[in-house]
Amino acid sequence: MKRVELLSPAGNFEKLKIALAYGADAVYAGVSHFSLRIRSGKEFTYESFEEAIRYTHTLNKQLYVTINGFPFNAQIALLEKHIERVAAMNPDAFIVAAPGVIKLAQKIAPHIPVHLSTQANVLSYLDAEVYSDMGVKRIIAAREVSLKDLEQIKKHLPHLELEVFVHGSMCFAYSGRCLISSVQSGRVSNRGSCANDCRFPYTLYAHNEESGTLFRVEESEEGTHIMNAKDLNLSAHVKEILDSGVIDSLKIEGRTKSSYYVGITTKTYAQAIEDYYANCFEANKYTVELDTTKNRGFTDGYLVNRPYEKNDTQNLAHSISEGTHQVAAQVDEEGKTCLCKDVLHTGVWYELVMPSHTCVSEIENELGAIILKEGRWYVSFKRLQTLSGKQFDAIHSGNTHAIELPARLPGFTFLRLHVKDKR
Repeated sequence: MKRVELLSPAGNFEKLKIALAYGADAVYAGVSHFSLRIRSGKEFTYESFEEAIRYTHTLNKQLYVTINGFPFNAQIALLEKHIERVAAMNPDAFIVAAPGVIKLAQKIAPHIPVHLSTQANVLSYLDAEVYSDMGVKRIIAAREVSLKDLEQIKKHLPHLELEVFVHGSMCFAYSGRCLISSVQSGRVSNRGSCANDCRFPYTLYAHNEESGTLFRVEESEEGTHIMNAKDLNLSAHVKEILDSGVIDSLKIEGRTKSSYYVGITTKTYAQAIEDYYANCFEANKYTVELDTTKNRGFTDGYLVNRPYEKNDTQNLAHSISEGTHQVAAQVDEEGKTCLCKDVLHTGVWYELVMPSHTCVSEIENELGAIILKEGRWYVSFKRLQTLSGKQFDAIHSGNTHAIELPARLPGFTFLRLHVKDKR
């Protein structure tokens, strides 16, 4: 049985390292404005992107390059140079949305496989066949497609790899084909600069054309988040998805989200996949862990349900909510210090969330203690001290002093606290 791939977002080099450390088999990232996430594309230079590809390959994992924007005529010459430059770095695939860019990529770099972006909106084996004939190796299915339809695509095109989104933000518009951001702020969604206008609160009015009367529909100072979609969460359906036998890759959305989000979602889905193959899948366990991340409320979307069967895919109250936990600090790559992300106090037990398949030992010394309690690891500081010996009564977010740990921890470990336990 071929094991399914777990594909995680890499918004910058650190997030790439975190995704790989927490269990991703592959990551996707972009450089320059030809990606559909311009903000994350700016996090990489060509030099650091090449280094990121080399780093990924040293771990025997893969990196797919996002070139999924829709270029104008004036940009084609620049796009050609971009493809040439990135292809020379030997990434494992290009993620492309536009048919013309597919042909261009294959002309310039025929040795780099092409994965078709979800923006291409493949819903049937007829569409899939067209792209397969063009030489596309993998199709990232539209978020609106059903698992049954994907089974039909695989039946007709067994050689074609299929990838599905299982977690992350959902677009209000059909397959991301949205013009709201363009109309309101001039930022073009399908060219990487969406302003997320669907997340804003709006006040609704009714207008009587005969009398000219205009009145508010909802008497609420906050307005209503009428276009705000909940976040996708298919963790409870991983078994069902893998049982189908037609999915080659599970994809997590979120190149512009936090390092903690990348680590937790990757580790949770990696655990769900591991548990599936070990015949010990526990849906509730993954749901509880994913609830620790910030989200807009969760929905299982349309892969396992038809759109008309769903009436809980929107959050009309607010655009985002805190998760059950707050990240207090993040351990550096070397594992010797941590940097505050919220607030750190002495005498407080912070839960440790560590990369996959790492371990620590219990210890107590003048700096603090690390203990194992009910299957979870915790750390507490007796004093907050830098490597140079400077001490603090408390550390708050924005403080750039690295705090020495009681003992070395796995790099990129997170210190977190349940929201109800915060001071």
